[in-house]
Order: sequence, then structure tokens, then C-alpha cells
Amino acid sequence: MYAVIETGGKQFRVKSGDIVKIEKLNIEPGQEVIFDKVLLFKGNEGLKIGNPYIEGVKVKAEVIDEKKDKKVLVYSPPSKKAIHKLKGHRQWYTKIKIKEIVGG
Repeated sequence: MYAVIETGGKQFRVKSGDIVKIEKLNIEPGQEVIFDKVLLFKGNEGLKIGNPYIEGVKVKAEVIDEKKDKKVLVYSPPSKKAIHKLKGHRQWYTKIKIKEIVGG
């Protein structure tokens, strides 16, 4: 049994017990979060596809941690002059553990 959820403008395929890194949520570690934007659900009865979301299906997860990701380097090569630009960026993320998929 698995589901495709939408959070932070991205889609994730999840099943019970998965650990997923998603965009930052303002929720303390140890708290529960419920995702109700379920796009697709596959269970014992078959496949359900939402239009755009499936009603009655929710994914429960627990927040494990909130950290910064690895550094991503952005390099701009020189065009005509020898000006090099190198910048770094570290994006915040939330690590969650999927508890269960309810409904279906």
C-alpha cells in the first residue's frame, strides 16, 4: 500500500515506515503532521487517482528532525572579463517518518 502526497510544491511517493526529507514545516520534532493532499492511492482494492485530490484518504507522519541540507554551489563563469562568482546555498528541510495511511 502506498500513496503520492503533495507538500511544498513537490510530490512524494510514500508508504508506512518510510523516512522522507520534505520542504521545511514549522512543526516541532516529535509532533504529528497529517497530509490530506493525496494525489494517488494504491491499496488492496486497486488504484485510486484524485481529481486533483482524493477525499477521505490521509497520511499521518511524525516529525523527526529539522536541519539544513548539504551546500549547493552555484558558479557563474566569466563572460568577457575575468569575474568569477561562486555562491553557496543551504536549504532547510524537515525529516518525517510515515506512520500510516488512513482511508482508502
